[in-house]
Amino acid sequence: MIRRTMLVLTASVAAFTMATGFAVAQDVLKLGASAPKTGPLAGGAAVTHWPNIKLWIHEVNGRGGLKVGDKRLKVELVEYDDKTSGEEAVKNIQRLATVDKVDFIVSPYGTGLNAATAPIIARHGYPHIAATAATDSVAVFAKRWPNSFWLLGSSTQQAQGAVAALEKARKAGHIGNRVAVVHVADAFGLELIAAGKPALQKAGFEIVYEANYPLGTQDLAPIVSQAKAARPDAFVAFSYPPDTFALTEQAQIQKLEVGAFYVGVGTAFPSYIGRFKDTANGILGIGGVNMASKEMQEYRRKHREVTNAEADYWASAMTYASLQILEQAIERAGTLDRAAVIAEIKKTPAKTVLGELPLADNINHRLWTVGQWQDGVFHGVASTGLEGAREPIRKPAWK
Repeated sequence: MIRRTMLVLTASVAAFTMATGFAVAQDVLKLGASAPKTGPLAGGAAVTHWPNIKLWIHEVNGRGGLKVGDKRLKVELVEYDDKTSGEEAVKNIQRLATVDKVDFIVSPYGTGLNAATAPIIARHGYPHIAATAATDSVAVFAKRWPNSFWLLGSSTQQAQGAVAALEKARKAGHIGNRVAVVHVADAFGLELIAAGKPALQKAGFEIVYEANYPLGTQDLAPIVSQAKAARPDAFVAFSYPPDTFALTEQAQIQKLEVGAFYVGVGTAFPSYIGRFKDTANGILGIGGVNMASKEMQEYRRKHREVTNAEADYWASAMTYASLQILEQAIERAGTLDRAAVIAEIKKTPAKTVLGELPLADNINHRLWTVGQWQDGVFHGVASTGLEGAREPIRKPAWK
């Protein structure tokens, strides 16, 4: 009886559609998301990725839904754990596109997972707004997959930003020319050192110590000990969150006193200031924000209120901005047609919590590259085209 009732209902709907020429109205927008909830990148995704999806959906639905033509569509999320696996991420995207038939997909978390899923996202014609991928391949990717947009810049931009911050510190008399440089030995670290080393040398810095370490290295005490023995004026590490925390801890324990101390991904996390407290003052790292911006202040307030957690001071805002870009493009297009939405993203810069972000060549050229902890806030001190940079301060002695 149930099956017969469903068949009759389906036939009735089909007959109505054929007779009137109108399809049954859609009252929701299905949004798909695949990102780590387990695996090595789960911690970063829990800080940067998932909370901002939650915040954006909360706000859109609180306004009555996303405006598409003369309708308001409530956003419904379909989400999967990719387990920090490129293979799993590809399977998830395929399922979202063909089984769940979502209208749009949030970009995955991290450089590797965005690169792994870019072909299948392109194959299904979704706009791919990569908010957490930093690689020197952004220009190549943008041409290979014209549906993709790359917001977090290139490794070269990040490395050159670090050098620019050191140049500011040297000009202010905080440091001399002697620099110790270390990096994690994977694609991320290799790209950054490949760009950072010649940039340091071109700027007149002397590299007095250089080393790399395998991904997942637990004991970084020997690295810090050897760096200290080289008597550097500044220390630079192109590192991932576990290394960022471990290197900072060892530098504190071993009293590696330098006027500029720079570490990589994770420096902008709320847990970093939570772990090191006042000791973090003066430490440089990837990321940063303009806390003088009213938009940034309001975004961080709403993030804290809705998610019950602090946003990080780097890619959190960019992740939220990526969803603002999607929202505004859909509303301007007045349709859920993905090709029309992609065209709108290219054509009109979105107004975001980070300001206006033009994406005419599918790449964002306005981003923070270096931040510094100053009085409990990770302020931006170097950027490519953004306003509000603070002057870097000399790092105080370790407490």
